Amino acid sequence: MPALSVVVVGSINMDLVATAPRLPSPGETILGTSFTTTPGGKGANQAIAAAKAGADVVFVGAVGEDTFALELRQALVDAEVDSEHLREVDGPSGIATITVNGDGQNSIVAVSGANSRVTELTDDDLEALAGADVLLCQLEIPLDTVTTAARYAARSETAVMLNPSPVQTLPPALLELVDVLIVNETEERQLSEDALAAVPHVVTTLGAAGARYRGPDGERLRIDSPIVGPVDTTGAGDAFAGALASMWNRGPREALTFACAAGALATTRPGASCASPTRPEIEALLAKQG
Repeated sequence: MPALSVVVVGSINMDLVATAPRLPSPGETILGTSFTTTPGGKGANQAIAAAKAGADVVFVGAVGEDTFALELRQALVDAEVDSEHLREVDGPSGIATITVNGDGQNSIVAVSGANSRVTELTDDDLEALAGADVLLCQLEIPLDTVTTAARYAARSETAVMLNPSPVQTLPPALLELVDVLIVNETEERQLSEDALAAVPHVVTTLGAAGARYRGPDGERLRIDSPIVGPVDTTGAGDAFAGALASMWNRGPREALTFACAAGALATTRPGASCASPTRPEIEALLAKQG
């Protein structure tokens, strides 16, 4: 089966990652054990995850005029993501400060920077959307831009996937365009029942417990996650979303099984986009699990 074409319209950040024995309490300073910088941002993470999982991926987003910009672009290129639609704008690139504790749990503060400047889509961007099988979006860029991308994709019969993170109230004008909503349990609780009911396919990630699915005809699935030894959970949700997009044409059961394996593998490595596994790695884990 040929690879799916996926367009990701979203954020790209430089992640500033500190590891420590535990997460600090408010007002507390603790000593960390290491510090790294690594390309991230939910949009770029999911684009790289989808590409490594076997999709043909185009990324639409923005970087600033700083020392991070070249490294962020190169991260897309290295993962064989088409970066021709990554624009450069005035000011800083987006960043995220991440603290990871000894159990692999994390806390994150993101600063939008150039991501807040993704306020319009060019004719070339729209042409890429029209030719794609799947549009994958998040909410780290302006909501109006996400809605515009979804509207154009829907007109072009491109499947619209939305990971509404960071979670916020979703306007009906966007919800009516979304085919697949990808949420974690916290996001699911924070969204209204009407919002969830408005989307034909809802996928809820359950961390180490796997994922569940509700389809338009009432079909329900529960997929367990492979058992692994977690190191850093930072990129797991994005690895899941990208892998899901790359396999959506295989049907919900196969796509969720594949995505759960991708998310599990991502927790075994530090970082976000760099933690996403390749298709052969995912397939090998699934074969091992039987």
